[in-house]
Amino acid sequence: MNHPNISNRKRNAAQANRLKKIPFNFTLSSVDVSGSLPYLTTWKSAIPENLKSTMSATNGNNSVDQANLKSLKERLTAEQYHVTQEKGTERPFSGVYNHHSDPGTYKCVVCDDVLFSSDSKFDSGCGWPAFSDVLDKSKVKLTPDFSHVGANLLSFVLHPGSSRTEVTCNKCGAHLGHVFDDGPKPTGQRYCINSASLNFAGKK
Repeated sequence: MNHPNISNRKRNAAQANRLKKIPFNFTLSSVDVSGSLPYLTTWKSAIPENLKSTMSATNGNNSVDQANLKSLKERLTAEQYHVTQEKGTERPFSGVYNHHSDPGTYKCVVCDDVLFSSDSKFDSGCGWPAFSDVLDKSKVKLTPDFSHVGANLLSFVLHPGSSRTEVTCNKCGAHLGHVFDDGPKPTGQRYCINSASLNFAGKK
């Protein structure tokens, strides 16, 4: 009878050989001996060059220096900091603006730049504030986001449409949320934004 570890290694080696035949350029640098799919640590899939240059970082916000980060930690709540500077996500249905319907505008919690209007807010049922549009396209930056792929790279390679588009404040770089193409007409977009990244200013 073969030793379990030897069997696992043989099975994983066979899986690695099969994966090498997939027509994408990535490197299998190690194999998980637990029997799962090979762990992919370095890779270059067939993503267009113009998208590779804009792929968002997994951690942190490079546009804010360390001194400012310290200041932000003192000024923001722990959740606001986690969402805007560490690209976190608040729990669904927990945000203060999820069911908020007062008329006014929504501003970036970090730099106070006005981003969204209550006129474009709608109830999407997703658990986060949803907007069909921004006040001005120049106010936000849209970036292809592959940070959620993680160890599940093979799934992304086989299903490239699973990528997301991150929304950040164009003025300060704060992470706001993501935008999806399943919103109401006429824009067809759903800006799914964390309440923790926003402040609200009511109409006077």
